[in-house]
Amino acid sequence: MVEQKRLAYKTVALFSVVGIFVFLVYIYFFVPFNDLIQTLKQVNPYYFLLALVSLFGAAVFYALTWQKLLEMLSVKTSFLKAFQFIWVANFVDILVPAESVSGDFSRIYLMSKEKGVDSGKVMLSVLSHRILVTIMAVAGLLVSTMYFMIYYKPPILVLELVTIIAALNAIVIGLIVYLSFRKEATEKIVNSFIKLLVRISRGHWKFEHMKKSAMNMMNTFYEGVTVFRQNPKGFILPVFLSVITWIFDVLISVLVFLSLGPLEAVISLSAIIIVYSASTVVHYIPIVSGELGTMEIFMTTMFTLLGNSQAIAVFAAATVLIRVLTLWVRLFIGGIIVQLMGIKSLLPSQSSNTRSNDKV
Repeated sequence: MVEQKRLAYKTVALFSVVGIFVFLVYIYFFVPFNDLIQTLKQVNPYYFLLALVSLFGAAVFYALTWQKLLEMLSVKTSFLKAFQFIWVANFVDILVPAESVSGDFSRIYLMSKEKGVDSGKVMLSVLSHRILVTIMAVAGLLVSTMYFMIYYKPPILVLELVTIIAALNAIVIGLIVYLSFRKEATEKIVNSFIKLLVRISRGHWKFEHMKKSAMNMMNTFYEGVTVFRQNPKGFILPVFLSVITWIFDVLISVLVFLSLGPLEAVISLSAIIIVYSASTVVHYIPIVSGELGTMEIFMTTMFTLLGNSQAIAVFAAATVLIRVLTLWVRLFIGGIIVQLMGIKSLLPSQSSNTRSNDKV
């Protein structure tokens, strides 16, 4: 057990070192290093502290949104529990290079372990939460891009990236919504997936047992879908809370830029929203990993394309500070909560044990 935990943390350390190295190589070739250091030395701690407060504010309303979705499905849980699991999910997202999907699975797993909680309803709440947050991010991306196109002249490359990112997420959301209303199609996919797992395991996993568990969860899932369809007004509060979450998330980037000097001199508010929304939407694509320096490079490049190209040192500094808050603070706080809660089964190195315990 101890060796497995050490292996997991060694994996995190390796990903972190590689990510930092990749970003440093980017800075070496594209950013004046001395200018970057001087910019970081001029950070206004007051605005940076407000950005940290915004980070916690976003987490509070994010947890509240999830709690309200759970309540719509008659799953009773405390705000504190939802808040803790949100931080754990952030920790797992960073720990496991599967961007957001691993964190969602950890939320489902942890909440399902609570007494009297149905895993199918929890899965639906997490999936609905993910769809809601993704729609908010895509809407913010499209609206801010249209505004920017009217008042500025964005590079064609930016418009192409925005179009591709929005299209990919629209396809994913459309597929999820389609499967949420087509039980037969979902059942075929689940059966095919289980058969594939059984074939890969060479008969060690029993098809009937896995199918029965999956079907029970799926039936509960679609019962929850019916509850949602019969109570559309119930989404008013979750949508409102998601808007507040989005505002706090955007404020993190805005306040970081304000901590580096006057905002108007380097970049517009609409450009900041574009970069924030684009990076958020990219993060929600499971096949993309943003913990290997790619997100830092993506953000710095987007800021430079949309802002004053002469202020690349400011953009690199802003990216560093934003990632300190949205990556390292989340990793640190999430790790503390994982330790305080005594959670041991979410570490990636223990997945083999979990699978072996599931065998019949």
